[in-house]
Amino acid sequence: MTRSLARTAAWSVLCLLATFAGRLTIMDGTSLSLVWPAAGVTVLWFSMQCRARLRWADPVMLAVVILVVNTATGAPPALALWFVVANLTQVAVFLRVHARVSPHLWGAGGDAPMARSADLWRLLLATAAGALAGCAIGPPAVWLVSGHVEWLDAAIWFTRNTVSILLIVALGLRVGHHWHEGRRPRWPAPLRLAEYVALIACSLSAYAVGFALNHGLPLAFPLLAVTVWAALRLHTTFVAVHDLCLGAVAVLFTLHGDGPFATIVSHQARALVAQAFVGMVAIVGLSIALGRDERAELLRRLTETGRAAAAQARLLTAIVDSMSDGVAVIRSDGGWAMRNPASVALLGGVTSGTRHYGLFHPDGTELAPEETAHARAFAGEDVHDLELLARNSGVPEGRILSVSARRLHGDDGVVVVFHDVTAERRQRDELASFAGVVAHDLLNPLTTIDGWAENLEDTLRAMPDTAEQRDAADSLSRIVRASGRMRHLINDLLAYTTTRNAVIAPVDVALRDLVVDVATARADLAAAAATPAPVFELGRLHDVHADPVLLRQLIDNLIGNAVKYTAPGVVPRIEIGSVRAGAGFVRVEISDNGIGIPAGQHEAVFNNFHRAHRSAGYAGTGLGLAICKRIVERHGGSIGVVDNPGGGSRFVFTMPEAAGRVVHHGVKANVRS
Repeated sequence: MTRSLARTAAWSVLCLLATFAGRLTIMDGTSLSLVWPAAGVTVLWFSMQCRARLRWADPVMLAVVILVVNTATGAPPALALWFVVANLTQVAVFLRVHARVSPHLWGAGGDAPMARSADLWRLLLATAAGALAGCAIGPPAVWLVSGHVEWLDAAIWFTRNTVSILLIVALGLRVGHHWHEGRRPRWPAPLRLAEYVALIACSLSAYAVGFALNHGLPLAFPLLAVTVWAALRLHTTFVAVHDLCLGAVAVLFTLHGDGPFATIVSHQARALVAQAFVGMVAIVGLSIALGRDERAELLRRLTETGRAAAAQARLLTAIVDSMSDGVAVIRSDGGWAMRNPASVALLGGVTSGTRHYGLFHPDGTELAPEETAHARAFAGEDVHDLELLARNSGVPEGRILSVSARRLHGDDGVVVVFHDVTAERRQRDELASFAGVVAHDLLNPLTTIDGWAENLEDTLRAMPDTAEQRDAADSLSRIVRASGRMRHLINDLLAYTTTRNAVIAPVDVALRDLVVDVATARADLAAAAATPAPVFELGRLHDVHADPVLLRQLIDNLIGNAVKYTAPGVVPRIEIGSVRAGAGFVRVEISDNGIGIPAGQHEAVFNNFHRAHRSAGYAGTGLGLAICKRIVERHGGSIGVVDNPGGGSRFVFTMPEAAGRVVHHGVKANVRS
């Protein structure tokens, strides 16, 4: 609080001196001053004190200063009161407009310095608004009190206050921000210091010739040369000081009757022209200097951005070059825009042409140019995990590559990523071969076991019904059941191997026809087993683009699960429908009224050999849903399961949509043959 009052007192003293200096230039019979430096001082005062704790003290002290100085210099008390109102209105309007148009500037509510040419034009707007508001009160008040005022008096009021506010506030905002930031002035380099001295000497000489000597020549406006020199070369704050000092020199000489404007007979017109000249000098100097600073700052930022971009480009280049996967960008003409060393090595070190690279389908058939990943990407397709065989002089043994490609947006190029999957495919093929051989070899002894079990069953059936015969028959039943479980396990292993490794051949499939076929088969099985036939409710079904054999196996597994995991005595009810999922996919839902899936196992049921109801007496190997997951993923889709709100489970999977997009409307019925 004490510091705030001290600042208010200091500003009051400064305003007192400026007001007194302005009152020394009163026009005869009007009590209006030709020069009014107090306008700029008061506006700067309130701009600096906008965050003061005791904000009421500043307008009170300003009113006291204006009343005291004006009455002491001969102004009537009533007119002095009107001057208080005019100055307070001028300050209030300036502060309001400046805070609205330049809220980022220090002194207007922000923390940024006045460093752009746009800041100068916004300051000029706020200055003109404030001066106009004061002009709307001051000259009319003079007319009311004295009964005499001319339009030129109003023009002088507006011009003098505008020039005063513009010069003093611009300089104050620059210096005040430096002071607020704690920046100390630094001496320039010797050559630049010499330029400062030379400019000051030239300015004094030029203005002495232009204003001190009564030669009658119009040399005022050529004096702008020193202002332009300062604005182009020297610090902007110095430019503001330079403009203020030279403006004061021009006004003082003019009021004294010297200089190029002294030939104007009217004192009012002479003062008006002189201050207009000062305002023009200020605007020219500050606009050039701030524009130069803005351009220099922009160049600095562009340089820093360029350096940062270059450093980032070097980092990205180092990362891409260190990758084991190949990364390349191919132009529409087939040429390389860029590629990393791994892409060269994976393609055997050759440099151009599909034939030269030796690209083939995995089965060894030659790859046509339009079938390459980048050609398909240029055609608008996003290519994912396309497997190709690369065999050339660099890799005579051949290499399996997984290739993905996508067209760059806004650029005539395609980014291609190569991944070597040779070892993975070899391991997969060996495992698949091993599983197939083992599964087929295990079926042979099972067949033998089943054959001898049938012979033994016939023999036991012919024997007398004794306790020993019944025990032997029971043991034989256990052998047959164990053999059946083993056969189911081997068949599931073979099916899993097929779905995992077999080459898929997708075509457009009528999903409704396939579902009806599978549902009919399930109804026939129920009739043969003398069990209740499941009820199917088929909703809207969309055609899909899939391998028909694998899709049938997927639907049959899911429907079979729904039928199997139904509580005893409950008729299975299965709802099947589909909707478009976007991105060219169809979402298929299969809901049942079964016993559901235990909490926490909704993801685990798709793992190999996982059985959610192991202790509930339901037969199975735990591979059925793993087979379903593999089929869906090989078609680029996804599968999951959630609880059915009406009880049971709801399986959801996605498949690519067929090009024909034929929609069938289902019916609710028991499906029978």
